[in-house]
Amino acid sequence: MSEFTVEKSEQYFDVLREIGNIGAGNATTALASLMQSKVDMRVPQVKLLEFSEVGKLLGGEEQVMAGVYLAITGDIMGSIMFLVKEEVAMYLVNKMMMGMGSDLRGEMESSALKEISNIITGAYLNALSTMTNLTILPSIPDLTIDMAGAILSVPAIEFGQLGDKMLLIQTEISDDIDIDGFFIMVPDMDSYEKILSSLGIPV
Repeated sequence: MSEFTVEKSEQYFDVLREIGNIGAGNATTALASLMQSKVDMRVPQVKLLEFSEVGKLLGGEEQVMAGVYLAITGDIMGSIMFLVKEEVAMYLVNKMMMGMGSDLRGEMESSALKEISNIITGAYLNALSTMTNLTILPSIPDLTIDMAGAILSVPAIEFGQLGDKMLLIQTEISDDIDIDGFFIMVPDMDSYEKILSSLGIPV
Protein backbone atom coordinates (compact mmCIF):
# COMPACT_ATOMS: atom_id res chain seq x y z
CA MET A 1 0.00 0.00 0.00
CA SER A 2 1.48 3.41 -0.96
CA GLU A 3 1.86 6.31 1.41
CA PHE A 4 -0.97 8.86 1.46
CA THR A 5 1.32 11.88 0.88
CA VAL A 6 0.61 15.59 1.39
CA GLU A 7 0.58 16.09 -2.39
CA LYS A 8 -1.97 13.32 -2.85
CA SER A 9 -3.99 14.73 0.05
CA GLU A 10 -4.17 18.12 -1.69
CA GLN A 11 -5.31 16.48 -4.94
CA TYR A 12 -7.84 14.46 -2.99
CA PHE A 13 -9.15 17.57 -1.21
CA ASP A 14 -9.57 19.37 -4.54
CA VAL A 15 -11.62 16.42 -5.78
CA LEU A 16 -13.68 16.34 -2.57
CA ARG A 17 -14.41 20.07 -2.87
CA GLU A 18 -15.66 19.57 -6.42
CA ILE A 19 -17.73 16.55 -5.38
CA GLY A 20 -19.02 18.61 -2.44
CA ASN A 21 -20.10 21.40 -4.79
CA ILE A 22 -22.02 18.98 -7.01
CA GLY A 23 -23.50 17.20 -4.00
CA ALA A 24 -24.48 20.51 -2.42
CA GLY A 25 -26.28 21.56 -5.60
CA ASN A 26 -28.22 18.29 -5.72
CA ALA A 27 -29.05 18.45 -2.00
CA THR A 28 -30.17 22.08 -2.25
CA THR A 29 -32.72 21.26 -4.93
CA ALA A 30 -34.07 18.25 -3.03
CA LEU A 31 -34.17 20.05 0.34
CA ALA A 32 -35.91 23.10 -1.11
CA SER A 33 -38.64 20.83 -2.48
CA LEU A 34 -38.92 18.85 0.76
CA MET A 35 -39.02 21.93 3.01
CA GLN A 36 -41.00 24.06 0.54
CA SER A 37 -38.64 27.01 0.91
CA LYS A 38 -35.57 28.52 -0.74
CA VAL A 39 -32.39 26.78 0.41
CA ASP A 40 -28.77 27.60 -0.46
CA MET A 41 -25.62 25.63 0.36
CA ARG A 42 -22.19 27.26 0.28
CA VAL A 43 -18.92 25.90 -1.06
CA PRO A 44 -17.77 23.21 1.38
CA GLN A 45 -14.54 23.41 3.35
CA VAL A 46 -12.49 20.22 3.48
CA LYS A 47 -10.08 19.64 6.38
CA LEU A 48 -7.95 16.80 7.67
CA LEU A 49 -7.99 17.20 11.45
CA GLU A 50 -6.89 15.52 14.64
CA PHE A 51 -9.75 13.99 16.62
CA SER A 52 -9.48 16.70 19.29
CA GLU A 53 -9.59 19.45 16.67
CA VAL A 54 -12.83 18.10 15.22
CA GLY A 55 -14.52 18.36 18.62
CA LYS A 56 -13.40 21.99 18.99
CA LEU A 57 -14.66 22.90 15.52
CA LEU A 58 -18.08 21.49 16.38
CA GLY A 59 -18.24 23.79 19.41
CA GLY A 60 -16.49 21.62 21.98
CA GLU A 61 -16.83 17.95 22.87
CA GLU A 62 -19.73 18.74 25.26
CA GLN A 63 -21.76 20.45 22.52
CA VAL A 64 -25.00 18.47 22.02
CA MET A 65 -25.32 17.40 18.38
CA ALA A 66 -27.61 15.30 16.24
CA GLY A 67 -25.55 12.83 14.24
CA VAL A 68 -26.77 10.52 11.49
CA TYR A 69 -24.39 7.66 10.73
CA LEU A 70 -24.38 5.50 7.58
CA ALA A 71 -22.07 2.63 6.73
CA ILE A 72 -20.80 2.52 3.13
CA THR A 73 -20.38 -0.67 1.13
CA GLY A 74 -19.95 -1.57 -2.54
CA ASP A 75 -16.76 -0.69 -4.40
CA ILE A 76 -15.55 1.32 -1.41
CA MET A 77 -15.94 0.58 2.29
CA GLY A 78 -16.23 2.93 5.24
CA SER A 79 -18.77 5.27 6.75
CA ILE A 80 -20.16 8.78 6.52
CA MET A 81 -21.67 10.85 9.30
CA PHE A 82 -23.70 14.06 9.05
CA LEU A 83 -23.83 16.28 12.15
CA VAL A 84 -25.69 19.44 13.10
CA LYS A 85 -26.21 21.14 16.46
CA GLU A 86 -29.32 20.00 18.32
CA GLU A 87 -31.14 23.32 17.90
CA VAL A 88 -30.35 23.35 14.17
CA ALA A 89 -31.68 19.80 13.80
CA MET A 90 -34.89 20.87 15.57
CA TYR A 91 -35.21 23.87 13.25
CA LEU A 92 -34.85 21.70 10.14
CA VAL A 93 -37.32 19.15 11.46
CA ASN A 94 -39.86 21.86 12.25
CA LYS A 95 -39.50 23.32 8.77
CA MET A 96 -40.26 19.89 7.31
CA MET A 97 -43.08 19.19 9.79
CA MET A 98 -44.59 22.70 9.49
CA GLY A 99 -43.89 23.57 13.11
CA MET A 100 -45.33 20.36 14.56
CA GLY A 101 -42.02 18.97 15.92
CA SER A 102 -41.44 19.01 19.67
CA ASP A 103 -38.81 16.39 20.57
CA LEU A 104 -35.98 15.18 18.30
CA ARG A 105 -36.14 11.80 20.04
CA GLY A 106 -39.78 11.40 19.04
CA GLU A 107 -40.59 8.88 16.32
CA MET A 108 -41.87 11.38 13.75
CA GLU A 109 -39.14 13.92 14.43
CA SER A 110 -36.30 11.40 14.23
CA SER A 111 -37.79 10.00 11.03
CA ALA A 112 -37.90 13.51 9.53
CA LEU A 113 -34.29 14.19 10.51
CA LYS A 114 -33.16 10.89 9.01
CA GLU A 115 -34.95 11.81 5.78
CA ILE A 116 -33.22 15.22 5.66
CA SER A 117 -29.85 13.61 6.37
CA ASN A 118 -30.50 10.92 3.76
CA ILE A 119 -31.05 13.59 1.13
CA ILE A 120 -27.88 15.48 2.04
CA THR A 121 -25.58 12.45 2.41
CA GLY A 122 -27.23 10.74 -0.58
CA ALA A 123 -26.55 13.77 -2.80
CA TYR A 124 -22.91 13.77 -1.72
CA LEU A 125 -22.42 10.03 -2.23
CA ASN A 126 -24.20 10.14 -5.60
CA ALA A 127 -21.82 12.89 -6.73
CA LEU A 128 -18.85 10.79 -5.56
CA SER A 129 -20.23 7.72 -7.33
CA THR A 130 -20.85 9.62 -10.58
CA MET A 131 -17.37 11.17 -10.67
CA THR A 132 -15.54 7.95 -9.80
CA ASN A 133 -17.85 5.48 -11.58
CA LEU A 134 -17.77 3.41 -8.38
CA THR A 135 -20.77 1.70 -6.77
CA ILE A 136 -21.40 3.21 -3.32
CA LEU A 137 -24.20 1.74 -1.21
CA PRO A 138 -25.23 3.53 2.03
CA SER A 139 -26.85 1.62 4.89
CA ILE A 140 -30.06 2.55 6.70
CA PRO A 141 -29.26 5.70 8.74
CA ASP A 142 -28.71 5.49 12.49
CA LEU A 143 -29.59 8.65 14.47
CA THR A 144 -27.82 9.65 17.68
CA ILE A 145 -28.38 12.73 19.83
CA ASP A 146 -25.52 13.16 22.27
CA MET A 147 -22.47 15.25 23.12
CA ALA A 148 -20.10 15.71 20.18
CA GLY A 149 -17.32 13.79 21.95
CA ALA A 150 -19.53 10.73 22.36
CA ILE A 151 -20.83 10.84 18.78
CA LEU A 152 -17.32 11.27 17.37
CA SER A 153 -16.05 8.23 19.24
CA VAL A 154 -17.64 5.98 16.58
CA PRO A 155 -15.68 7.30 13.56
CA ALA A 156 -12.64 7.86 15.82
CA ILE A 157 -12.49 4.15 16.62
CA GLU A 158 -12.85 3.25 12.93
CA PHE A 159 -10.35 5.84 11.77
CA GLY A 160 -7.94 4.97 14.56
CA GLN A 161 -7.05 1.86 12.58
CA LEU A 162 -5.79 4.07 9.75
CA GLY A 163 -4.26 7.06 11.54
CA ASP A 164 -4.96 9.83 14.00
CA LYS A 165 -6.83 12.21 11.71
CA MET A 166 -10.38 12.54 10.39
CA LEU A 167 -11.61 13.98 7.11
CA LEU A 168 -14.13 16.74 7.90
CA ILE A 169 -16.29 18.44 5.27
CA GLN A 170 -18.11 21.53 6.51
CA THR A 171 -20.88 23.16 4.50
CA GLU A 172 -23.23 26.02 5.30
CA ILE A 173 -26.93 25.74 4.51
CA SER A 174 -28.78 29.05 4.23
CA ASP A 175 -32.52 29.22 4.76
CA ASP A 176 -34.11 31.77 7.10
CA ILE A 177 -30.97 31.24 9.18
CA ASP A 178 -27.42 30.09 8.41
CA ILE A 179 -26.89 26.45 9.35
CA ASP A 180 -23.55 24.70 9.68
CA GLY A 181 -23.60 21.06 8.63
CA PHE A 182 -20.64 18.74 9.08
CA PHE A 183 -19.75 15.55 7.21
CA ILE A 184 -17.20 13.12 8.57
CA MET A 185 -16.04 10.79 5.84
CA VAL A 186 -14.19 7.62 6.86
CA PRO A 187 -13.23 5.42 3.89
CA ASP A 188 -10.72 2.69 4.63
CA MET A 189 -7.24 3.19 3.15
CA ASP A 190 -7.83 0.82 0.24
CA SER A 191 -10.91 2.88 -0.62
CA TYR A 192 -8.91 6.14 -0.57
CA GLU A 193 -6.56 4.61 -3.14
CA LYS A 194 -9.47 3.26 -5.19
CA ILE A 195 -11.09 6.72 -5.31
CA LEU A 196 -7.81 8.37 -6.35
CA SER A 197 -7.12 5.73 -9.01
CA SER A 198 -10.61 6.05 -10.48
CA LEU A 199 -9.97 9.81 -10.87
CA GLY A 200 -6.63 9.28 -12.61
CA ILE A 201 -4.51 10.36 -9.63
CA PRO A 202 -1.46 8.03 -9.27
CA VAL A 203 -1.31 6.07 -5.99
